[in-house]
Amino acid sequence: MGYKNLENLIETIRILRSPQGCEWDRAQNHESLKPNMLEEAYEAVDAINSQDMNHLKEELGDVLLQVLLHSQIADDEHVFNIEDVAKGLNEKLIHRHPHVFGNTKVTSTQEIVDNWEKLKKEEKPHRKSAMDGISKSQSALMSAQKISKKAVKQGFEWPNEQTLYDCVYSEFEEFKEATAEKDFKHMEEEMGDILFAVVNLARWNKIDAEQALIKANNKFMQRFRKMEELAKKPLQEYNFREYDILWKKAKEELKH
Repeated sequence: MGYKNLENLIETIRILRSPQGCEWDRAQNHESLKPNMLEEAYEAVDAINSQDMNHLKEELGDVLLQVLLHSQIADDEHVFNIEDVAKGLNEKLIHRHPHVFGNTKVTSTQEIVDNWEKLKKEEKPHRKSAMDGISKSQSALMSAQKISKKAVKQGFEWPNEQTLYDCVYSEFEEFKEATAEKDFKHMEEEMGDILFAVVNLARWNKIDAEQALIKANNKFMQRFRKMEELAKKPLQEYNFREYDILWKKAKEELKH
């Protein structure tokens, strides 16, 4: 199986970054491309959520473009190139799958995950804390999930689900107390505790909080657009009761 199209793409990127190439592409660096990397990754996730395979194919191409651009920039600076990236990834995958490429025997997916984490830890001896290695660029919600999972791997876990509910409820009570005090700094702190507790409740139930919130956002936008379609007057003129009736009507129509 040949990869001529991939080779052609790599060459196209090289030309775009060359003196004879594109002025915009030549002007880019790792810093300037950071927003693009995040944007393209999220757009690929949107395509997965929409289950549109043609869209996904296009968005994966955009993600690949970011990988190739960063690799070419590094190549131009004589740091590394796309071959080095591929070599490093291939070696890591083989090393972390000893049950496939070695003699390790596993009986469950959990053993595979445990082995992965063990090997990952061996590869990164400079990380001293379980909290090391958490990306500072990802969303706060994704970071909260990662922090929670890392803490649980060290045995820091609630004894049962009810204690998690108790934690969530207590954080709400503490937030109410902070609002009564009209202490904004304290309110902000307690709101953060509420969100972190809810993320833990999601993790306990094997729910990806980031994806759950993305779906909730999309659902709200869909219902709000339907409200705008159904409205008989500008929405700004609706009172709360009229809004409630319109919301329920939009919700019902979207079921059909």
